[in-house]
Amino acid sequence: MNHEQKGKNDMKHWLSCGAAVILLLAGCSQPTEKSVQPAAVKLQKVESADHLIQLEYPGKVKAAQDVSLSFKVSGTLQKILVNDGQQVRAGQLLAYLDPADYQAQLDATEAEYRQVKADAERVMKLYQEEVTTASANDKATYGLQQITAKYKHHQDQLNYTRLYAPFDGYIQKRLYEEHETVGAGMPVLAMVGSGLPEVEINLPAAEYVRRSTFSTFTCTFDVYPGKVYPLQALSITPKANANQLYTMRLQLQRVTGLPLPSPGLNTMVNIGCKADTTQTLLSVPSQALLHKDQQTCVFVFSPTDHTVRAREVTVIRLTSDGKAILQGTTLKAGDEVVAIGVHHIQDGQKVRPLAAVRETNVGGLL
Repeated sequence: MNHEQKGKNDMKHWLSCGAAVILLLAGCSQPTEKSVQPAAVKLQKVESADHLIQLEYPGKVKAAQDVSLSFKVSGTLQKILVNDGQQVRAGQLLAYLDPADYQAQLDATEAEYRQVKADAERVMKLYQEEVTTASANDKATYGLQQITAKYKHHQDQLNYTRLYAPFDGYIQKRLYEEHETVGAGMPVLAMVGSGLPEVEINLPAAEYVRRSTFSTFTCTFDVYPGKVYPLQALSITPKANANQLYTMRLQLQRVTGLPLPSPGLNTMVNIGCKADTTQTLLSVPSQALLHKDQQTCVFVFSPTDHTVRAREVTVIRLTSDGKAILQGTTLKAGDEVVAIGVHHIQDGQKVRPLAAVRETNVGGLL
């Protein structure tokens, strides 16, 4: 009887151990099943970008003519006849140096010139009468040429003591004051032209090579909301700067009713491009791009097996509204790509698309 009772107790013990093992295995299997759940991603369709052929670049207004005026000779600044901001006309006298030294120099040279000229003319007349030698005539002619050049040079130096406006415009700044000594070539006045201002922008190399497709140019200003200014392209530098950018100059056009922007204002330039029929342009969110190993790719979703495949793409440019313009070689309009979550998935991985945004699903995250 005792042996029978002992056997029953052993059986109960083994049954309890087996049940515990089964429960333990069931508990361990739950995290494993949860770990293989597909990654949740947000999808967005690839769109045609033929209508997005607009480029936007920040620019700055510059005066069409912006120069620093200086004297060609040195001296004491005797008088400045203009003030900052004053409008001037081409040929107007702006400032002059003390001319006393240059006038004395010219007077002395003029006296010498008159003497040499009289002597030279007498010798040349005698030569014509065959009274003197050819050597004497040549010497007189050469001496007259020398003194004439010296006399003209000293006349020019006296004239250089007066500074005139080279074009119509405005005095931007006086850089010296009266009675100061200035050297030849030292800027004395900063002046800007009154012609139509220009706008300067910098183009990246990817757009520089497409410059032949540029068709229309406009710009806008924050200080003039709602107003659009037409531009005319002037030039593009053929050589890139240290930042691999090409400088483009455009001229503002005068439009009745629109105030003319002043030099120094910041602006946003819009460039309209002609459609390029040689390539298909597509648009995806810029967040869909994954840069890895010096390559750029997107993950294309397959609705049949819910997997994603990485496809290498060529980015033409980024737009101001968060879009990336691609050259359509491996994609087509209508394909679905992973827009959010590209850094957490791999090629060939199964994913779970997030539900579309609804009024009760703000942000589309549920």
